[in-house]
Amino acid sequence: MAGSRSGTMQALQAVDTEFTADSVEWCPVEGCEHLMACGTYQLRTPEDQPALDVNKSQVRLGRLYLYSFNEDNTAKPLVEIQRRDCSAILDMKWCHIPVSGHILLGLANANGSVELLHLMEYENSHTLQPISSLTLEERCLSLSLDWSTGKHGRARDQPLKIISSDSKGQLHLLMLNEGAAELQLVASWPAHHFEAWIAAFNYWQTELVYSGGDDGLLRGWDSRMLGTPIFTSKRHSMGVCSIQSNPHQEHILATGSYDEHVLLWDTRNIKQPLADVPVQGGVWRLKWHPVHHHLLLAACMHSGFKILNCQQTIEKKEDMTVLISHEMPNSLVYGADWSWLLFHLKKPTPTWSFDQNGMGAQAADLKVAEEPPAPFQEQIENHHVEGPTKAHSRAELNTSLLPLTEDMKSSRSSKICDLSLFSGGNFDNSLLATCSFYDHVLHLWKWETKQA
Repeated sequence: MAGSRSGTMQALQAVDTEFTADSVEWCPVEGCEHLMACGTYQLRTPEDQPALDVNKSQVRLGRLYLYSFNEDNTAKPLVEIQRRDCSAILDMKWCHIPVSGHILLGLANANGSVELLHLMEYENSHTLQPISSLTLEERCLSLSLDWSTGKHGRARDQPLKIISSDSKGQLHLLMLNEGAAELQLVASWPAHHFEAWIAAFNYWQTELVYSGGDDGLLRGWDSRMLGTPIFTSKRHSMGVCSIQSNPHQEHILATGSYDEHVLLWDTRNIKQPLADVPVQGGVWRLKWHPVHHHLLLAACMHSGFKILNCQQTIEKKEDMTVLISHEMPNSLVYGADWSWLLFHLKKPTPTWSFDQNGMGAQAADLKVAEEPPAPFQEQIENHHVEGPTKAHSRAELNTSLLPLTEDMKSSRSSKICDLSLFSGGNFDNSLLATCSFYDHVLHLWKWETKQA
């Protein structure tokens, strides 16, 4: 199906994020697919700010942006609706389902914490407000996080979990307590000799987690028997910095590394990958398409971003092919994500509540609670921590932004796509966003495809 596609990448908008942008996440929850969060950080040195404490040579500052996609504003469809200064953001993920009536966003930040914010409606708009923060390790960076809710059809008795990794090589398993008001640390353990760049769940067996580190190791862990990894792979030749379980097909795992390769695995046989594709850049993030099980978006640092077709690999164990390769001169692409706007399949979405022990989840009404619990009123203080990155010279923004076309205008978040689009060859458009690191730009793209 996908192998005969041709297509073009169309730039819709470029947004100046002021700080260096490194993480972007479209909201996957029904009714809010038009919302997108972007995380940034900026290094400050004594040369930049002479008033800084001379004993603290580098400080990481961050900012969280919330944008709304407005299809009627064809010139600038992304509209900023909130910005919030905070500690530098290294990673972020939305929870895929409402929790006790709340839509939640998790942040991994530079003060070694995982922070939860919930989405609130405010005067016909939205805002993200903090409800909980947990410091996992002092004097280190929280580098990544993942929710256990990555696929539809979770078992109702599964607790809601977060896995996070840090710059000291550790992994941290967290759960939410009653009402999703607080984070609870379940376990922490050493996983890598150097930075643990990435941690991710097996979405099909959420007691299993994967991690990648600067030691070049890819490891699997069973959270019920911590202490010894269930496997260790040395197949990547440099630091492993991206991992994602396929939410559509069990046993399929994608990993990426500073060695500039994307590997596809069958987790039942981790000795040898199913496929190996060079992408000419370090692979910082990998994102499976919201609907199409075979499409994989890769943020490839100095090599821009790429869209990979994994269908022949999954079905016939043949090589992956690169459908789109888009370079971003003078910058690094760190964050990338697909929009859910065009691909939302209408199905009941359960909300989840938590028992008083905080260790179990039960399905609530399929309707979102009319009066959700009041948020935990906790103000998260901003922290500055040391870090080793320097900003490069800024590239000039491209101001000739292309408007949305009429076919994009038909993609309202409230509309349901014809399922025939996903079972045949009539696949038309995808919307995605990328973070261009050194030139401080958030890019909005439309990928137009035609069946050959």
